[in-house]
Amino acid sequence: MFDNAGIGKTGTLPSPLGITEMANQASALISALGLGRTAVLGWSMGGMIAQALAVLHPAQVSRLILAATQPGTGRAVPIPAAAAAAAASPDPATVLSVLFPPGQAAAERTYVIGILRYPDFYQAPRATTVAQELAVEQWIAGKDPAGRQLGQLRIPVLVAVGTLDQLDPVADDRMLADSVPGAKLILYPGAGHAFLFQDLASFLSAVKQFLG
Repeated sequence: MFDNAGIGKTGTLPSPLGITEMANQASALISALGLGRTAVLGWSMGGMIAQALAVLHPAQVSRLILAATQPGTGRAVPIPAAAAAAAASPDPATVLSVLFPPGQAAAERTYVIGILRYPDFYQAPRATTVAQELAVEQWIAGKDPAGRQLGQLRIPVLVAVGTLDQLDPVADDRMLADSVPGAKLILYPGAGHAFLFQDLASFLSAVKQFLG
């Protein structure tokens, strides 16, 4: 299971931590595993890292799947402050409230059970999560050069998001899809930021079709 910088057994990176630096670390893992050119899926901040990976290391990415994530052009709709605060809350129930819309208890349970299967789940050092939050802010503000180059990609790109996403306004995903020639956009009605867990069967089917 891949972990970002400073999480689990993945080493920390020099400060300041940025999306580009995490993308380079992901590239090193792809090289170490000998994966060659592979399909990459990124969710939320992971989608930003996936974009930077495809831009900076194009020989390693064959297809790109971006789930509920923002462009790094500086034109993205900012994450609403209340939703960002909820996502960073130490209270699990508050975090879940911003990932799933009301009435999605079954999807929430499945998500939580999945997390509990891993040792030291969500036990990220506070310094690491703060660094990640700053990296995301820099990316959305367009201050990471890789974020402004997504339109140069000429690989198949799939963008997907829930229409009730509180952390990633749908307008951002439309912007992502419009920036890459031929990119496909899928909207999941009534789903939140964790749409890929809420609509798991439908999303997996779409991914398999996209990968061919």
